[in-house]
Amino acid sequence: MSRRLLGILFIFLIVLYSTVQDSYAQDVQYSQFYSAPLYLNPALTGASELTRIGVNYRNQWPGLDQNFNSYSAYIDHYLMDYNSGIGLIFNGSQESLANLSTNEIGLSYAYRLKLGENKYFRLGAMGSYMQRDAFFSDLVFGTQIDIINGTVGGLTDELNGIPIDSRYNFFDYSLGGMFYSDKVWLGVSAHHISEPNVSFVEGQISRLPMKLSAQGGIRFDLQGGRRNYITHAYAERSISFAFNYKQQDPFNQLDVGAQLFLDPLVLGVWYRGLPTKNGLPNNEAIIGLVGISLESGLDIGYSYDVTISKLGLRNSGGAHEVSITYSFLWGDPKNRNMRSRTIPCFKY
Repeated sequence: MSRRLLGILFIFLIVLYSTVQDSYAQDVQYSQFYSAPLYLNPALTGASELTRIGVNYRNQWPGLDQNFNSYSAYIDHYLMDYNSGIGLIFNGSQESLANLSTNEIGLSYAYRLKLGENKYFRLGAMGSYMQRDAFFSDLVFGTQIDIINGTVGGLTDELNGIPIDSRYNFFDYSLGGMFYSDKVWLGVSAHHISEPNVSFVEGQISRLPMKLSAQGGIRFDLQGGRRNYITHAYAERSISFAFNYKQQDPFNQLDVGAQLFLDPLVLGVWYRGLPTKNGLPNNEAIIGLVGISLESGLDIGYSYDVTISKLGLRNSGGAHEVSITYSFLWGDPKNRNMRSRTIPCFKY
């Protein structure tokens, strides 16, 4: 079977699961999930205790004829007098075969509670307005595929009762919490608490399952950290180990990795995979990351997912991801370049 036909079949299965049928959908995932903090856990709103602006872009499986593009942009700010963070986030994703797109705008809030010396707990919530659009005229169904000749064509009655150009809007809600000290962090979050109906078919129910996640890690300072005697800035040397577990019925997934910070250079490696409930192997990707974290508050990261599943790197082309974050202190220009030293999370 040709590579093109394999790609069509694969995309068809994913689109079928996420749009037309009463089935399970999955959220977009970022390999650099700590650079998308509000998307990861609403408790991270204002966690830098600065004003922070960030964007993320992910191009997944560019080797296939049809791929997935995801993007996110956010801004959050810490209200020192109220121990609170407020944030605004925009999320979007697009699957090109069915022109299926999802867009979200959300408002988030988090409160920081001090538990003791260098020990804190943050509790956050987010409310979002979401819109899903699809244009089904280019969608290929199994009844249209001639396996013997490798051709695609013919008529299908699969779309009976479904508008060719469909749109669906709904509200969504998320909660999260995170404990942290100067060396460790541990957080949990729940997205899609109300499990909204996302079906395009009138009268049909297709729930977006609640996504539960847990993330945590530990940071170790390394010998060799030095101070710049001109700017009095400390050049950090550290290594961190972390995990991010996600469960969205019927799927689950675990990311585990390490990140080396040799100020201003950041190097990281991740493994993504976890056996599923059906006992099938779920070895998805090895992820490499390189980034730079400047004293000005600018962080830039690039990562590449090496596909190790049966889909294969040659067929999929892996995944490219870029993140840019700028953090600054709102107020006195003399303190504009102050950097936060609160949550010791990964930078990307």
